[in-house]
Amino acid sequence: MEHRWPARIAGTAAGLANGLFGGGGGMVFLPILSRWGSLSQRKLYATCVGVIFPVCLVSAAVYLFRGELSLLTALPYLAGGLVGGWIGGKLYGRVSVKWLKWLFAGFLFYAGVKYLL
Repeated sequence: MEHRWPARIAGTAAGLANGLFGGGGGMVFLPILSRWGSLSQRKLYATCVGVIFPVCLVSAAVYLFRGELSLLTALPYLAGGLVGGWIGGKLYGRVSVKWLKWLFAGFLFYAGVKYLL
């Protein structure tokens, strides 16, 4: 039962990041789960997507009920995101774990620099 507290803490941190920043919970969750979890790299990435999806739904619902979400503005991004998610899911098993790590690190670096500038 002890192993559940790190999972709850990780989930809380991911949800908090997602709620505060409008995203990014997966970036918090991935390193935490990789340290405390015992999953292979491939299952680790897939599990992060599976966990962050409902977290994003909750955050989006809160934004919607507060009147902060513009569905008309979001629709084109949602359509593209669905297509990209489908393509990424299909390519997932074909990309080496080494490349996945580099792609993720590159994305984090790009996002961090872009945010600071």
